[in-house]
Amino acid sequence: MTSITGDTGAETMTGAGHAQLEVRGVTKAFPGCLANDDISFRIEPGEIHALLGENGAGKSTLVKIIYGVLQADEGDVLWEGKPVTIQSPHDAREMGVGLVFQHFSLFETMTVLENIALAMNDVRDMNVLRKQVVEVEKTYGLPLDPDRHVYTLSVGERQRIEIVRCLLQNPKLLILDEPTSVLTPQEVEKLFETLRRLSAEGCAILYISHKLHEVKALCQTATVLRGGKVVGGCDPREETAKSMAEMMIGQKLTAPDRGGDRTFGDVRLDVSGLSLASEEQFGTDLKDVNLTVRGGEILGVAGVAGNGQNELFQALAGETEQFGAPDTIKIDGTSVAHFGPRRRRRLGAAFVPEERNGHGAVPDMSLSENGFLTAFRRMALAANGLIREVPTRSFADNIIKTFDVRTTGSGAEAGSLSGGNLQKFIVGREILQDPGVLVISQPTWGVDAGAASAIHQALLDLAAKGTAVLVISQDLDEIFAICDSVVVMAEGKLSKPRPMADVTIEEIGLLMGGLHDLDGTATPANDTLTTGGRVDQA
Repeated sequence: MTSITGDTGAETMTGAGHAQLEVRGVTKAFPGCLANDDISFRIEPGEIHALLGENGAGKSTLVKIIYGVLQADEGDVLWEGKPVTIQSPHDAREMGVGLVFQHFSLFETMTVLENIALAMNDVRDMNVLRKQVVEVEKTYGLPLDPDRHVYTLSVGERQRIEIVRCLLQNPKLLILDEPTSVLTPQEVEKLFETLRRLSAEGCAILYISHKLHEVKALCQTATVLRGGKVVGGCDPREETAKSMAEMMIGQKLTAPDRGGDRTFGDVRLDVSGLSLASEEQFGTDLKDVNLTVRGGEILGVAGVAGNGQNELFQALAGETEQFGAPDTIKIDGTSVAHFGPRRRRRLGAAFVPEERNGHGAVPDMSLSENGFLTAFRRMALAANGLIREVPTRSFADNIIKTFDVRTTGSGAEAGSLSGGNLQKFIVGREILQDPGVLVISQPTWGVDAGAASAIHQALLDLAAKGTAVLVISQDLDEIFAICDSVVVMAEGKLSKPRPMADVTIEEIGLLMGGLHDLDGTATPANDTLTTGGRVDQA
């Protein structure tokens, strides 16, 4: 078996009839978990190949093996027809493999340019690299400021860094793990144009996504994993999103049930005239934000990443200091603008941030401990200053069971879970506290179709019990699926609320582009619109 180290030169020439990449019988086990079980598939040069599977199916483990982050216990990896051992990501990049991780591999205290340089195998002149970055950004419509520090960027902007630094490597195989989770429909279409052009130039693409209408629109073939095994394959162009989802989960998929006529109660979350300077140097200031959410109502906040959504969430959760009028934020009639997160939770509010690792959960702590962090008071998990271990463990077990979190148990570290399973745990932790007000950001980021449907149903059920739910999401399919009304955030401002029955995706796109009044004559900054596409349930 050939070890890929250093200059691969002639070894990387694709022979006639050879796949760009082939894996044969790849098996990888972790304590208590067989992540990959005898997996085999191949990708041809220029092919856009989808890798499908529910959360915990083994997709990320397989990708890490291909990229040299992990080593397989058994099986072979062939590159252009020749067996190889990929010892590290450096070796993979030398070979011609580029990877955009679902969980960003970025250093937050470094700049965009410095993070890109770290992923390049041979960078000698930062000025030359800067010019290359700017050129790629302009070519592919992925705007970034090379000198901004990563900690000041939104999730969507961080995703752009991952994509740009892969494109700079001119890969022969580009692997994308949930690349559109935090992109707008316009950004997704631009990315697809880029991927189709790369495919036409001979670059093989391995595409991992839970947005199955995107898979259907982009990919030519698909391999489906379930429980670490290959359970089938298909041509996504000949399938529906629903049929592919059912292949992934091994059962029928039901759409969320919105119930009968929705009735709303009194206003439970009231934001009036909220203006707040961002604490980040490159953040977005909130400008006279006004919104109300009634009991039983789900209000969606749509918008392009980096337009103040993070600042709005932090203000509502009490994570930023607020000065001025104390009545700018009220929870069930109580002014809370000067309250921190704990006092707001005492009033019955709950919060789910968009960044699950480090913000929503502590990766090195167990699931039981992470459940305790926000629920100890409402779920009576502490007494006399001590943790009640049995109720704490039972609460975590209930989350795991109710939300089908794939894990070895409540003692597992949060960082050991796949992204989608950790998201299910965090969402479940807040919902099972039965809050009166729930503010949730990007609720189904990186989760599979079955899990997304379950989370959507849980939010609908919570609202049906009288909770006021505010959903901050860049996924317009999600907004249309569960929300009663929608506002759009652009440049720190909110549009007027519109009932979902009276708004179209095109209109939301205009508002996302910076047009604050649909009755006005102004034109948006970006007049290239797409209608996106809801998950086809047919």
